[in-house]
Amino acid sequence: VHLIPVNPIREDGLNPKSRKRIMPDLLTEPPAIDPVYEAHVYCNIPTIAERSMEGHAPHYFKLVSVQVLIRHGDRYPLYAIPKTKRPDIDCMLVPRRKPSHPQLEAFIKHMSKGSAAQMDGSLSSLPRYPSHSLCEMGELTQTGVVQHLRNGQQLREIYINKHKLLPSDWTAKQLYLETTGKSRTLQSALALLYTFLPDFDWKKINMRHQWSTIFCSGSCDCPMRNHYLEEEQRRQYSLRVKNNDLEKVYVDMAKIVGIPTRQLRASNPIDSLLCYFCHNVTFPCTKTGCIGMEHFKVIKRHQLEDERERQEKKLYFLYALLATHPFLNQTVNRLQRIAEGKKEEVFVLYSAHDVTLSPVLSALGITEARFPRFAARLVFELWQDGKRPKEHFIRILYNGADVTFQTSFCKDHYKHSSKPMCPLEKFVNFVKRDMFLIFNSTSYYDACRRRAL
Repeated sequence: VHLIPVNPIREDGLNPKSRKRIMPDLLTEPPAIDPVYEAHVYCNIPTIAERSMEGHAPHYFKLVSVQVLIRHGDRYPLYAIPKTKRPDIDCMLVPRRKPSHPQLEAFIKHMSKGSAAQMDGSLSSLPRYPSHSLCEMGELTQTGVVQHLRNGQQLREIYINKHKLLPSDWTAKQLYLETTGKSRTLQSALALLYTFLPDFDWKKINMRHQWSTIFCSGSCDCPMRNHYLEEEQRRQYSLRVKNNDLEKVYVDMAKIVGIPTRQLRASNPIDSLLCYFCHNVTFPCTKTGCIGMEHFKVIKRHQLEDERERQEKKLYFLYALLATHPFLNQTVNRLQRIAEGKKEEVFVLYSAHDVTLSPVLSALGITEARFPRFAARLVFELWQDGKRPKEHFIRILYNGADVTFQTSFCKDHYKHSSKPMCPLEKFVNFVKRDMFLIFNSTSYYDACRRRAL
C-alpha cells in the first residue's frame, strides 16, 4: 500500500501550507537556564496527570519489592523576610478549594481516626494533617497534601492494581515506614499511604522515627563527610561572592525592606519568595518599594548555576557518597533478603527532605537529575526473572522517569543487555565496595577517616 500525502484545500480556498502556523511543543524544555520555568517545575503544582515509567518490565518478570524515597510536599517557608508581611497561605484542608483531590475529604476523616497507629517516640505527638488557617513556618500546605495523594494513587494503580505487590490482606510486616520528626514529612507519608492503601487499618501502621535527615541511623559518625560538607559550603560562598548581579539584588532588596544586606541574606529570601511564586501571591512591598520578579529571577538563576557548578566540582559528590552509604546499605541489604525469598518489608516508604534526596541522586551518579522538587519521589524496584528465578534486577526511577542507566554502576550495562534493567549484584557491589574506591578504602569506617585520592 502506498500512502501519498496530499495538501487538502480548505473551505476558504487557501492551501494550509501557505499559512504559517506555530505549533507550541509543550514538552520541549528551554535550552538555556530559564529561572521562571525551573521555579514552576520545582513548585510541582498538581494540574495534568503525569506520565510515569514505574512498573514497566518484560511480561515474564515479577515485581517483588518497591522502595520509595520521597521529599515532603509543598510547605510554608522555613524563613521569613524581615519587616515584610508573611505570605497569606491557608493551611486548613478544604476539599472544594483548588488544588484538590477526589479523596481529600476521605483522607481528612481517616486521619482523625489514627490513634491506633504505632508511632515512634515524638511522632505520636505530631498532627496527622495540616490544620492552621494561617500556615505555621515549615507546615505542609493543602497543595503538599494533594501532591502526595496523587503520588500514592499513581503508585497504587501500578504496584497494587497491576502488579499485585501486596495482597488485599497485607500485614504490618510487609510494610516498612520511616520519616523524620517533622510534621510535613509525617503528613506527606500518610497522604501517600492513604491513596496507596485506601482506608488502611491503623493497627497495621508502624511509623518509625529517623532523627537524621540523611537517614544514617546508627552509622552517623563520619569525620570526612563533615569535612567535605564544609568544603562544599566554602565553594558555595565563593560562587556567591563572585556574582555581582546577585550582590546588587541583595543590596536593592535590603533597601526596600530597610535592613542590612547581610541580615537579608541570612533570612534565605529565595525560600520565602518561592512560596509567593508557587502560590501565585504578589511579592512583598514596603513604603520604599516592592520586591519584584526581576529580583526573584536573579536569585533563582544563581541557585541553578550553583547546582551546575556543584555537579562539576566533585566536593559535593564526595560528601554524598559518605552521607548516603548507611541509607543505601540498608536498601541493598533489604533487597538481598527479599531476593533470597523473605516476604517482609516488600513495600518501603521513607519520607524525607531535599537534603536527603539530593545526595542520594549524586551518590548514584544521576547527575542529570534536577534538584528535588516538592513531592519528588525516587523509586527502587526489584524484579525477579521468571525464566531464571534466581536472577534479580533493579530499576531506579526519579519522578516517574527511568534513570537506571544514568547510574554510575549501570550506565555501561544496557549496551550489552537485552533487559531494560540492571542486575541486582551491580548495585550490591557498588554499595558494598565500589563507593569507597575514590577514598582508597574498602569500608565505610575507613573511608570516613581517609581523604579521597
